[in-house]
Amino acid sequence: MFAQIINTLSDLLYTYILIILLLGTGIYFTIRTRFVQFRMLRESIRVVMEPKNDESGLSSFQALMVSTASRVGTGNIAGISTAICLGGPGAVFWMWVTALLGSASAFIESTLAQIYKRRAEDGTCYGGPAYYIQAVLKRRWIGVLFAVFLILTYMVGFNMVASFNIVDAFRAYSFFDESWTPALIGVILAVIFCICICGGSRQISKITGVLVPVMGVFYLALCLFIVVTHLNLVPKMFADIFTSAFDLQAIFGGFTGSCIMHGIKRGLFSNEAGVGSAPNAAASAAVSHPVKQGLVQMLSVFIDTILICSATSFMLLCSGIAPSDSLKGMPWVQAAAAGTLGSVGTTFITIALFLFAFTTLIGNFFYAEMGLGYLCDKTPNKKLLIGLRAAATVVVFAGSLLEFSVAWSTADVIMGFLALINLPVIIMLGGPAIQCMKDYMKQKKAGKNPVFHAKDINLKDPTDFWN
Repeated sequence: MFAQIINTLSDLLYTYILIILLLGTGIYFTIRTRFVQFRMLRESIRVVMEPKNDESGLSSFQALMVSTASRVGTGNIAGISTAICLGGPGAVFWMWVTALLGSASAFIESTLAQIYKRRAEDGTCYGGPAYYIQAVLKRRWIGVLFAVFLILTYMVGFNMVASFNIVDAFRAYSFFDESWTPALIGVILAVIFCICICGGSRQISKITGVLVPVMGVFYLALCLFIVVTHLNLVPKMFADIFTSAFDLQAIFGGFTGSCIMHGIKRGLFSNEAGVGSAPNAAASAAVSHPVKQGLVQMLSVFIDTILICSATSFMLLCSGIAPSDSLKGMPWVQAAAAGTLGSVGTTFITIALFLFAFTTLIGNFFYAEMGLGYLCDKTPNKKLLIGLRAAATVVVFAGSLLEFSVAWSTADVIMGFLALINLPVIIMLGGPAIQCMKDYMKQKKAGKNPVFHAKDINLKDPTDFWN
């Protein structure tokens, strides 16, 4: 019964409501920012390498790695496989559309998080959608609702999927036994996860800062190798992506299984643009101007979808192995790698998935801690924090025992409700972020390293910084 309810909710959200809201918000901010995601892409690459403005905060690069650790995960590997197997190659095109439009939304929400970030007693900064909701709308209950769904989305929904996909990767091996292997892997994963999260958010930023770039480079190298060794299939691959994307009869004949729905669903799951998660990491960065962190988080969407998700898509569609319902998820990815590299390919994909999924687990918990911090006004007592960590550890174990559709649909539904709160909010509050962008560009044209002051954009709302 739970599976039936959750699958019905998932279809309802992604067939009607979220597709209109996601694409509409992305188009709106793309126009209002004058295509910031293309116009300032080069500037975002330059900004990410700047040193932090305050020793007590995170650098732009560290904040990027925390948010990328959450974005770059199982959605980039198993999620892409699932989208193509269930929706066809055209899902890749709609995944690109979601990312390109969504990156404008990501820019706005992360710039807002920087403008309204709060100062902690130790001098560090923190914030996110719950805080800019309270600062501008003066409705703490909406912030509380967002914080609750933030915890449910990342600590429960996304972490269950990550744990499930790690177990799913081991089904390709002969030693796998359904009666005990998932539970054993779940226990091992939960123990390692618990040890890592007990180090707090700074420990998380250190771990992700090392693992994310390393695993990303090696994974991209594998994808490139498989594509290069199957160059003869590349023209057909692009033909399949674009013809399938605009096959109107197939799309409207069964929209809940169409390439549009699966492309947008998996695109949102992967890059999280507009969901309201990355602003929590963005607010922790010490920068001289809010737009700098907006640009950095915009770049994270490109890294996630345009780079890593596309690499997975090209690897799968150039592998010579046709997608099917039975191969959805990890089996197709492993089969694609094994087709070129044999058993070494299967092993490499398993290791890569484990690293992607594990950094996702700890990156997601960073957001859950931020949600708890808001609910407790930044001062959760030690017992409550221990309780959250214990619950998160149990969830990681529980995810290893789930069934495929239940794991993915649960995450999609909870994430959908989070987006339903954040997207209308950033439409209402986007004005200061756009004014902030104009101020940044004005200073850049004058040859300055932009420094923000709230009075420069006539900001009336109280802020802990920028005064």
